[in-house]
Amino acid sequence: MNDVLQFLKQRNSAPKLTAPGPSGAELDEIFAAAMRAPDHARMRPWRFLTVAGDRRNALGALFRDAKLTRDPSATEEALAKAAAAPLRAPLVVVVIARLGEHPKVPHVEQRLSAGCAAHGLLLAAETLGYAGIWRTGDACFDLHVMAGLGLSDNEEIVGFVYLGTRQGDPKPLPPMRTDDYVSQW
Repeated sequence: MNDVLQFLKQRNSAPKLTAPGPSGAELDEIFAAAMRAPDHARMRPWRFLTVAGDRRNALGALFRDAKLTRDPSATEEALAKAAAAPLRAPLVVVVIARLGEHPKVPHVEQRLSAGCAAHGLLLAAETLGYAGIWRTGDACFDLHVMAGLGLSDNEEIVGFVYLGTRQGDPKPLPPMRTDDYVSQW
């Protein structure tokens, strides 16, 4: 059990990722772990879209178009940056909250559950020797992006989880004292 705690305490986002990324049976394992997120009433308020290979260019074009719609005066540099974003990793997983009506489970709980699933993706990928980073940004909340990805009216993007192989050393983790964040009531 101490190995698991040590692993959890060392988790660290990896902003620089390269190939290979998880695929096939590894992805099945990663998604199986993610779907063990806390889930009040077993609503399963999440779903995932994987974007790999050339489809990352299509996602980049969607990001570019959305940026131009949000900001018609965007520079070519800003548009190129938006288009290149999905190319930062061999695999992008779009984590989607699927919000349903339930008398005991408000939408905020469903969003939190989907967020836990995103974190589960990161943890599971690391256990298999990969790394990742959870990104949001303007594209995450953009209706043009949501429509382009085929989201329903009751769905929202929780984040884009970029997965691949860590490039370079992990960034240093800042020390954190639990006393700074935990108190008794």
